Amino acid sequence: IVTRNLDEHYKMMQQIYNGCEIVMGNLEISQMEHSRNLSFLQSIREVTGYILIGLNQFTRLPLPNLRVIRGTTLYKGHYALAVVLNYQRDGQYGLRELGLTHLTEILEGGVSIFENKFLSYAPQVNWQDIVRDPAAKVVISDNGPQSDQHGLEFVTLLLSLSVTKTVCAPQCNGRCFGRSPSECCHIECAGGCNGPLDTDCFACKNFNNSGSCVPQCPQTLIYNMHTFKLELNPNAKYQYGSICVAQCPTNFVVDGSSCVSSCPSGKKEVEESGMKKCKPCEGLCPKDCSGTGGKKGQTVDANNIDSFINCTTIQGSLHFLVTGIKGDSYKKVPALDPEKLKIFRTVREITGTSVYFLSIQSWPESMSDLSVFSNLQTIQGRKLYRGYSLLVMRIPSLTSLGLRSLRIINEGSVYISENKKLCYHDTINWTRIFNSRSRPQRRQKHIEIKNNRPQGQCAAEGHVCDPMCSSDGCWGPGPNQCLSCKNFSRGGTCVPQCMFLTGERREFATPEGECMPCHSECAVQEGKLTCIGPGADECVACASLQDGPHCVSSCPEGVMGGEGIIFKYPSKQRRCEPCHSNCTKG
Repeated sequence: IVTRNLDEHYKMMQQIYNGCEIVMGNLEISQMEHSRNLSFLQSIREVTGYILIGLNQFTRLPLPNLRVIRGTTLYKGHYALAVVLNYQRDGQYGLRELGLTHLTEILEGGVSIFENKFLSYAPQVNWQDIVRDPAAKVVISDNGPQSDQHGLEFVTLLLSLSVTKTVCAPQCNGRCFGRSPSECCHIECAGGCNGPLDTDCFACKNFNNSGSCVPQCPQTLIYNMHTFKLELNPNAKYQYGSICVAQCPTNFVVDGSSCVSSCPSGKKEVEESGMKKCKPCEGLCPKDCSGTGGKKGQTVDANNIDSFINCTTIQGSLHFLVTGIKGDSYKKVPALDPEKLKIFRTVREITGTSVYFLSIQSWPESMSDLSVFSNLQTIQGRKLYRGYSLLVMRIPSLTSLGLRSLRIINEGSVYISENKKLCYHDTINWTRIFNSRSRPQRRQKHIEIKNNRPQGQCAAEGHVCDPMCSSDGCWGPGPNQCLSCKNFSRGGTCVPQCMFLTGERREFATPEGECMPCHSECAVQEGKLTCIGPGADECVACASLQDGPHCVSSCPEGVMGGEGIIFKYPSKQRRCEPCHSNCTKG
């Protein structure tokens, strides 16, 4: 971050990095004059992203204790370290020494050092000894004249640290604390060490867990040898950069085993037991949108309909008026394309404090139902008004409502009138919808349904509920329009029977009568039930292997357990049995 005021920029850098040891992200040092005191940067040992040093006038890089650059993000997509244009134009000040006397590891990315007018020895440093990736770019060009003396001094200094690849025994993977094959650093060390243990590392290759370098932080789930399941680990920690932490910092949320600043696409933030976590969304992630009125105008129209894309909750009302459906020549609003109304298929709830919540007083002539709201489940207000929750009137093309998912109208009343072709509406058990969650003192709702197509005419032409529907009625023709089912349901469609004994994928029934698939690891049974529930421990028999009561596709192998890593093998009886305690890799 660079501000126009150099003094302000310096103070901000000092405030951010004073006493800092690990920089989570990128470190950019720029526009520092030769007289600035940069000692506040001397405590930095590690940078997780890249380092950019540019447009400065100081003589020596102020990072004498830097050991590791991780390069999780790279400058211009290639460089973990970039040192560019560090000299005073038409002056005598500029970078003369890199001063990175403890830098021994760049885990990802390369090095770019160019146009530093007074820097003389950068080309003579063996950067391939520091850069881990042999394919990473190392670009050194257009700096000051080379000086053998400065280059020799710098290389000699690195060799005296006894941690570089050039002095280690071949067995040491490039990091050691001495020249003997027995003086190798632990495999989890980065940047060298002063002993063989995972607690002797100068920095960690992967993660630092309370001073020990480890390949991964203690996982959130561990294998329980007694229940044969993955269970929550009470000693779990989360990845915060290269550190294992028991709790994520303020303003961070837990995503799996990591601390993140925000949930990724397809996940939503929830709070469980006082901890903010990212959870996968069921379908679209929740998105609240304001309804009609105010800046959007009094009706849904061609100008504002795109603002409802991917909305799951409407805060306020939705009005459909003739000036929105057929256009408003006075306001130069074109007619609404009926296909655009499919945008509302994502809406699950309409809520607010308006007189009308869903008000339909005009509709395209080509549409015979309101199925664009087929996923609308709830209409509810947060304050009590004498208005309507649902109003549908004078729609000549309407033959059915098609609100197949609507189950709750929490407050307000219903008005359905003057729809001359409308059938099915008088079969609906509106009391069930109102009584779902309404407070007892508000259950007496005003239902005004009149002057629609007579029920006798509807029945005479076959516009009646499907035989699979219960006596609660239906929103339209077919088994997928029932308010509830007479027998069973599958994915919102009423069916006479679940696939208990037939079909490639067998099912069980929930207490509510919903047909649900058996677990994929259940073996299909002929002439009898395949499962009694959704879990892998509720199969009658296993398709592959069995671990305790659970059907599994493979036995646990290298899974974290309460007392170490668990390995099991499949027996002749297709059961998972523990490997001998002396086995380390299965």
